[in-house]
Amino acid sequence: MIEFYKMSGSGNDFIIIDNLDLSLDIGDLSSFAVKVCQRKVSVGADGLIVLEPSDTADFKWRFFNSDGSMAEMCGNAARCVARLAYLKGIAGNPMCWETIAGVIHAEINDDLIKVKLTDPSAVEIGITLDADGQTFILDSLDTGVPHAVVFAEDVNDYDVAGHGRLIRYHQRFAPRGTNVDFAMVLDQHNMKVRTYERGVEGETLACGTGCVAAVLAAATHQLVESPTDVLVQSGETLRIYFSKEGGAFCEIYLEGKVKIIYQGMLFEEAYR
Repeated sequence: MIEFYKMSGSGNDFIIIDNLDLSLDIGDLSSFAVKVCQRKVSVGADGLIVLEPSDTADFKWRFFNSDGSMAEMCGNAARCVARLAYLKGIAGNPMCWETIAGVIHAEINDDLIKVKLTDPSAVEIGITLDADGQTFILDSLDTGVPHAVVFAEDVNDYDVAGHGRLIRYHQRFAPRGTNVDFAMVLDQHNMKVRTYERGVEGETLACGTGCVAAVLAAATHQLVESPTDVLVQSGETLRIYFSKEGGAFCEIYLEGKVKIIYQGMLFEEAYR
């Protein structure tokens, strides 16, 4: 049996396994992730995170989406991992760990976790995209993973699944594809964001890197200032901090609460 933790970051839920002793022996992790992330027939989650030792940081992670694809980064998963690593004594406060996107730093204040993200890259503003007879005006940027941001007057009744799928699989973003964020600016310090997530292939209740992407895109258009609170589909709020130096964004932080849902043991039949 395999010990695991189930955690939620503002509605994004994850299975986290401590493999710092490298004892996990289940074969291909991608296939394992697909099986344990299935809802109703296994634990169910948006993603799987495996913690492993690092020579340069407190630890490193391997992160898998629910479809088995490996993701470079996930903001809400980072917040969950930081709290668990602190509570288990894996790392102190503050801490840092390795991801494909780079080293992530975190500070823990009980269940309120603040992570410093890597600076955005591949920033493109005002892209016109034609898809299935529809035209979208969007901004594209990489906040650890690629995101396309579409601004709308009202995202409450927006077709996130349909429009998100069109943009996510558009040839403009091939072969990697992109996450798609539909954003509504409420005032200079408040937004609402809904996200279609690549790898989950549907709308999730929250996306940390997506909220960051939407806020930075809005700041580029001078619509918001730091800090900006983002209401996500779960009803929770994430706070984004950012600075600018020489026209480029830096010192980007994502802050919000996380929950430890339960600790359990995976029987072999849960992933075979």
